[in-house]
Amino acid sequence: MTEHVFEMEQEHSGLGKVEIAPEVIEVIAGIAASEVDGVAQMRGNFAAGVVERFGKKNHGKGVKVDLKEDGVAIDIYCLIQFGVSIPTVAKKIQENVRQALFNMTGLETSEINVHVVGIQFDTAKQEQEVEQ
Repeated sequence: MTEHVFEMEQEHSGLGKVEIAPEVIEVIAGIAASEVDGVAQMRGNFAAGVVERFGKKNHGKGVKVDLKEDGVAIDIYCLIQFGVSIPTVAKKIQENVRQALFNMTGLETSEINVHVVGIQFDTAKQEQEVEQ
């Protein structure tokens, strides 16, 4: 993760400045992406999986935030449910993440890249169909 903090532009009120840590942006983007119908789960790294097994939920899992010259770039790594339209779900992820970040932080994103790293099959449903 980067060591940068995102400074929000404030009117000159003399009250100080607001800084947002990249981890906060990751959490907001992760929750917004996982709320989209068709997203089976977010993809994290091995360490995040170990931490989750011990009961701590990692809401920033599957999200990478980069501060670029032209704005904030976000990469979302997720698994999609079998049978949904991947382009439609990916576009909804982009829209939901962009809107959530703007509403909560006022930050504009330069790009939101969705990486579909797998398909999740509903095995319980498939087993019922085989039995019938």
